[in-house]
Amino acid sequence: MARTALVTGGTRGIGAAISRGLKAAGFQVAANYAGNDEKAAAFKAETGIEVFKFDVGDHDACAAGIKAVEEALGPVDVLVNNAGITRDGWFHKMDAAQWSAVIRTNLDSMFFVTRPVIDGMRARGFGRIVNISSINGQKGQIGQVNYSAAKAGVIGFTKALALENARKGITVNCICPGYIDTDMVAAVPEKVLEGIIATIPAGRLGKAEEIASMVAYLASEDAAFVTGAVMTVNGGQYIANA
Repeated sequence: MARTALVTGGTRGIGAAISRGLKAAGFQVAANYAGNDEKAAAFKAETGIEVFKFDVGDHDACAAGIKAVEEALGPVDVLVNNAGITRDGWFHKMDAAQWSAVIRTNLDSMFFVTRPVIDGMRARGFGRIVNISSINGQKGQIGQVNYSAAKAGVIGFTKALALENARKGITVNCICPGYIDTDMVAAVPEKVLEGIIATIPAGRLGKAEEIASMVAYLASEDAAFVTGAVMTVNGGQYIANA
């Protein structure tokens, strides 16, 4: 029987590519989404992947949503914490709502989504958790103090959780994408985008499928000895030691 994978933010952008990639790798996939029912329905119709609506920044909604996933598809063996938002602005102009929204969705969600599945993974002696951080969680970014703080927190969360669960057959790893060719990046003004690409040694934006391929590897049996790792996928834009 195919293992079940849950991808948060799994119907659009990088998340959609991850969902497709895991399905192609033989997993039963549940794609979570937050609010765009029309796009989620179109994604389900196109891919045949089941979609589940719940807010990853809401503790109770996550508990109910994951229960629905497991009732429909079985226990979650692979979890990809991908959902994230931005509320950009200079810190000296940032308000509490901008700060809290990003921390809740990008960092609190690590607990809200992972906690309901970790006991089952430990009991079964198998689990794959892949957390999507960001290049800006490694190096920081002007106008993204909230986002950079949350994504840096994801890296710390990954390393500690990996240590706690390695003997239980559970791997926990992190991917830090650079600038990826998604709708969000495409919305950046052309001149700004040209400036960004000029700082990438590879000379181009990344592809969502390149992130998805890394996720598929980390979710596989072949990656059983890889845990606590931080994978930088950014075309050489930022080369990190950890």
